[in-house]
Amino acid sequence: MSASDFEEEARPYYVELVKLQRHVIAEKLRLLILVEGRDAAGKDGALRALTRHFSPREFRIFAPAKPTEREAGSWYFQRFVPQLPVAGEIVCFNRSWYNRAGVEAVMGYCTKAQTEAFLRDVTAFEQLLTADGIRLLKFYFDVSREEQAQRLEDRRNDPLKQWKISPVDASAQKLWPKYSRARDRMLLHSHQPAAPWRIVQADRKKRARIAFMREVLAAVDYLGRDAALARPQRSIVKIFSPERLKDGFLAR
Repeated sequence: MSASDFEEEARPYYVELVKLQRHVIAEKLRLLILVEGRDAAGKDGALRALTRHFSPREFRIFAPAKPTEREAGSWYFQRFVPQLPVAGEIVCFNRSWYNRAGVEAVMGYCTKAQTEAFLRDVTAFEQLLTADGIRLLKFYFDVSREEQAQRLEDRRNDPLKQWKISPVDASAQKLWPKYSRARDRMLLHSHQPAAPWRIVQADRKKRARIAFMREVLAAVDYLGRDAALARPQRSIVKIFSPERLKDGFLAR
């Protein structure tokens, strides 16, 4: 899909997303959109597309950085609590507390005990959030090994993407099987009715962005909703279930 074709196809979804944000503001809702996924899976571009026409005063994107010494010595979830949405606000997490079950566990940035504690506690933590009224949408962007390799190479050769290069990138391909096992375990332990995982098959970036927007629109009931547009695209985005680990939808 060319850039111009994407913009033409995306326009009606942008209009719907503006309606969604206006409804969130008017009804003083709290919407948290959490985006996880493999390195180079297209998380940044998907969030830019989703939020392109949002009012900047009522939405934020939070991308967790390396914890400070103070944060490293605190309750793990504590650093994320100040970033949660307030009434009338949409907050998007570009990676999240799930770092502990993914990159931190694979790269050895945390202990096995810390990962086990996270997997034990994360469901209860999210249940507290949703019980208090936060609408939590969780997305995992997945790509094939071959597509990831190509995107990482493109990133290294593009001077406009130098900021995306990190030591973790060098291990993404080498540690592919470990990342797959960590992903599978994370999904199995943290998928729940109150906060289900939605898996985005993201080898085709622009198609994935459209499907991502459609899924967000379908997940939240808002005033003036166009049902023909706010409809999931199940060929690209599927709700997680244990069967997803066997049916080929997730990359191996």
